[in-house]
Amino acid sequence: MRGVGAILRRAARDARDLNTRRDVSSWLARWFPRTPARSVVALKTPIKVELVAGKTYRWCVCGRSKKQRTGLSPLKFKAQETRTVALCTCKATQRPPYCDGTHRSERVQKAEVGSPL
Repeated sequence: MRGVGAILRRAARDARDLNTRRDVSSWLARWFPRTPARSVVALKTPIKVELVAGKTYRWCVCGRSKKQRTGLSPLKFKAQETRTVALCTCKATQRPPYCDGTHRSERVQKAEVGSPL
């Protein structure tokens, strides 16, 4: 019986310790934000890139490629043919990663570079 009492006292002490531990939610929130990251306008004009058939590329989805802590992953795509294409940098295209002319819209042109749409 004495062994059972010791186990119960230890379990009660452990439960108290769980209630008094430091709250780590603020630390976690910095690394794992609760609200999903949003893309930001990297530039207001597309960039022209020569793609090589069969080669795999990655297109930055977030627009913050220098920071890389957004929770968004690059879009991986494979070129179907060798050609020059315009890749979107405003991150508002409906045909990612390719530019569809959305950068000409008033909404994108009024936005500041580095700000979400």
